[in-house]
Amino acid sequence: MLVKDNFPSISGMYLINGEWISSSHVKPVINPANIKEVVGEIALCSQDDVNQAVEAASSAFQTWSQTTIEERSNLMLAVASKLEKIISENISLFVRENGKTLIEAKKDLGRCVEIMKKGPDLLKEWWQVQDFSNEHQKVQIRKRPRGVTAIIAPWNSPMILTFKRLVPALLTGNTVVFKPATDCPLTVMNCLKEVAACFPQGVINIVTGSGRVIGDTICSHPKVKAVAFVGSTETGKEIIKNCAPTVKKLSLELGGNDPALVLQDAKLDDEAIRNMRGAVLRAAGQVCSAVKRIYVHQSRYEEFVTKLEKDFHRIVVGNGLHPDTTMGPINNKSQFDFVNDLKNKTIQEGANVVNCGRKLDDESWENGYFMLPSFVTGVKQTSDIVQLEQFGPIVPILPFSDTEEAIHLANDTEFGLRASVWTEDESLAIKLADRIQAGAVFHNNHTIFKDLRLDFPGLKESGLSTETIYGGLEFFTDSYGFAN
Repeated sequence: MLVKDNFPSISGMYLINGEWISSSHVKPVINPANIKEVVGEIALCSQDDVNQAVEAASSAFQTWSQTTIEERSNLMLAVASKLEKIISENISLFVRENGKTLIEAKKDLGRCVEIMKKGPDLLKEWWQVQDFSNEHQKVQIRKRPRGVTAIIAPWNSPMILTFKRLVPALLTGNTVVFKPATDCPLTVMNCLKEVAACFPQGVINIVTGSGRVIGDTICSHPKVKAVAFVGSTETGKEIIKNCAPTVKKLSLELGGNDPALVLQDAKLDDEAIRNMRGAVLRAAGQVCSAVKRIYVHQSRYEEFVTKLEKDFHRIVVGNGLHPDTTMGPINNKSQFDFVNDLKNKTIQEGANVVNCGRKLDDESWENGYFMLPSFVTGVKQTSDIVQLEQFGPIVPILPFSDTEEAIHLANDTEFGLRASVWTEDESLAIKLADRIQAGAVFHNNHTIFKDLRLDFPGLKESGLSTETIYGGLEFFTDSYGFAN
């Protein structure tokens, strides 16, 4: 029997034009560390609900777009202070519906406040009119909000990836229709409840449910002018199709199959191995920019494998709420089954899969989507474990003979999100980075950008977006020329 008194207040609800509406059609949100526990419910909205949300956003845009950047900036700073006060009370909820550890959850939520606080200063600098006048003609480049914006978030890092889009959209004067992921919607909605209450009605609207129903309706709606999506490449391609008839502006942060190249002179000390382990296993590998393939010079191969295995054994897998846990479960059954199937197929192909780490609690292991971290040796470049985005705590390690082969192997994928080069020769790292097909290349690490103003688009099938410094602000605006 469900104890709904323990559910968050937004459970089974959605937001249109300032009103939170209860739905009789809901789906349970399961704790991936204890699949017997229902954390809350998500409403299954209809196409009509989406249309109402878009109409509300369109109506609100008429007035919100006319506010000044000072008004929007001051409001954003005030809301940031309000959100900061409730972050701590939402960390446990986030762990229970997402599966991350307490440390990972705290970082995700805290960075949302950081984005809200830094955004207004960036806006004031970026919004200035650019003057290209000369003796022949007065010409200015001016900016204005684009209109109703759709933001579609993933389940792996819904807080940070939502706020990185929501904040610039609102600051530049747009209104938003937001769709959270069905497997992890509650924390972001709980936080947005506080945020939306501070904005005029209709500026922020939230519709939930099936991606096929909600996402398709949003993307095909003629009044939606821009769509910012984070998720799989397959879904991204469907979004492109649905947006094509109305030529919407698109920001797509899609899949990745990030290579790490460990060269002959790489420094394989404890810090380097620890950094590599974090790059592979952060959030149980459920990060689009995680290392998903490791290529090691054949002269260092055995040394690297031995050291990485030793470090992987430090991992404790269990419920993220437990302070001893260093890696939580896979978020949902579909992804859990996919990674397990991929792992089993790899074993059937004759590759060597080595499980590492330890279980926090044997008794509860079967009640969650838990998986020990593992690595794969004796695997071919053509194997699915190398070619696909596994999005889980398993990584193939392959040898190479020279840098030309390493570059060929790194680029042998349809993805191009991130990459890393591990060498003591920085000039060589830069030369290789020039040839690696990725939106960003790290040297002797494989991490995220510490400065939240910095991010870079993926290449090939990893996305369509520009998020570097002002890229988020630029995406949600139209620049136009004024001349006489």
